[in-house]
Amino acid sequence: MGTKCRATLGPVTDSQFDEQLRAELLRLQRRTELILTSAGEGLYGLDAKGRATFVNPAAARMLGWEPEELVGHCMHANHHHHRADGSEYAVETCPIYAAFHDGKVHTVTDEVFWRRDGTSFPVEYTSTPILEDGELAGAVVVFRDITVRLRAEQDLRAALAEVESLRDRLSAENEYLRAELASDRQFGEILGESPATRALRESIETVAPSDASVLVTGETGTGKELVARAIHSLGPRHEGPLIRVNCASIPRELFESEFFGHVKGAFTGAIQDRDGRFQLAHRGTLFLDEVGEIPLAMQSKLLRVLQEGEFERVGEEKTRRVDVRVIAATNRDLRAESQRGRFRQDLYYRLNVFPIEVAPLRHRLEDVEPIARHFLQEAARRQKIRVPALTRADVQRLQRYSWVGNVRELQNVVERAVITARGGPLRFDLPVDDGDDVVSTYTPGPEEFVTEREMQAREKANLLAALRRAGGRVYGAQGAAALLGIKPTTLASRLRKLGIEPSRAR
Repeated sequence: MGTKCRATLGPVTDSQFDEQLRAELLRLQRRTELILTSAGEGLYGLDAKGRATFVNPAAARMLGWEPEELVGHCMHANHHHHRADGSEYAVETCPIYAAFHDGKVHTVTDEVFWRRDGTSFPVEYTSTPILEDGELAGAVVVFRDITVRLRAEQDLRAALAEVESLRDRLSAENEYLRAELASDRQFGEILGESPATRALRESIETVAPSDASVLVTGETGTGKELVARAIHSLGPRHEGPLIRVNCASIPRELFESEFFGHVKGAFTGAIQDRDGRFQLAHRGTLFLDEVGEIPLAMQSKLLRVLQEGEFERVGEEKTRRVDVRVIAATNRDLRAESQRGRFRQDLYYRLNVFPIEVAPLRHRLEDVEPIARHFLQEAARRQKIRVPALTRADVQRLQRYSWVGNVRELQNVVERAVITARGGPLRFDLPVDDGDDVVSTYTPGPEEFVTEREMQAREKANLLAALRRAGGRVYGAQGAAALLGIKPTTLASRLRKLGIEPSRAR
């Protein structure tokens, strides 16, 4: 080796060779130190007792010390003395020191190093044993701060969780959509040109551009959900979801979970996290059908989310915020219910910002024909047959019926007629109707007529309407006879003939 090195260095004396060798070794040492100094990762050397023999600037900077302050001192005591949870880290179990005891390379990816100021940062490190003359003489430690990487991984996990949440939410929305499409709710468009229907359209067009709460009232089957859909589609949230909640179909013990969601394990059967209807309706519209069925205990929580836009899922303490427009519907008199203590008065006023009443079909019999023709086309399409003819006699018969079940009943009657017609003329199967509640604005044309029974039904309805206006009184200045412009004895005779008890109309 010496001869080869002499040949490389040229013909020199022994003293010159020694000087040149020392200079070369010094350059190599400086180059090595330069590499170690320039490295972005933390590097330090340890002797067999765990004392620092060399600390590069990157290591000192990350640990908050000057290199010379660490050299000769126990490195475990300076930066590896406790775990991330604050528990003491005994030197006997330190993987860094283990390298020069067992001669193996130790790699750790989930510990922390401590700075001089008492703060810590996550690291991954490798401790490699140093052999000198075949003996374990210490170790070299290489470490890096992985704070940025862990934050990126955490952000990635959060993003993936958000994607998963959105996936679940879309899945839930699709589930609700499928359920709605399968439900019996297709009233078509808001058809008809009766005064009541025109007024309804005007109310929808007035309130839709705002974000106000709307309370839609009306009898069962009048199409209150159709009104809610029209308001949503014409409003500023039309690109957001419209989520429907049938409050009458929810078990009392599940209202809170249905509205606000729950976390896994919150109660028996909660096998996974689930978003509630309010969360699904975020930046959209929530339609609370049959809102009068919500239990009193639940109404206070509903009021809170309407006022503050905040709620907590069942089994979770985290407060969530939501931005939802609420449209409620009921066939009850919520004002009367609130006065009797069966519905919170403050919740009633919160929902009743803009009230809309949907008139029953018997009060707008002019609309029967266009609605019936729409249902006729829909039923024929489903049955895959030609649309049967709807005659003038058919229309007259449909308009003479009182439609206690309103538009929903009309839909069922038309569909049943299409099924039973089998390509022949329509036969409408209408139940016997005493006409008690019919208040029709329909007037027969010059070529039309009504039967005696139909005349009696109209007379009966007219007399009952007068009695209701008079509070059941027949006699007196404010009695029904005076309102009708006939003698009280004449009215009393007609009432007996028709079997009407005046007290019935109070």
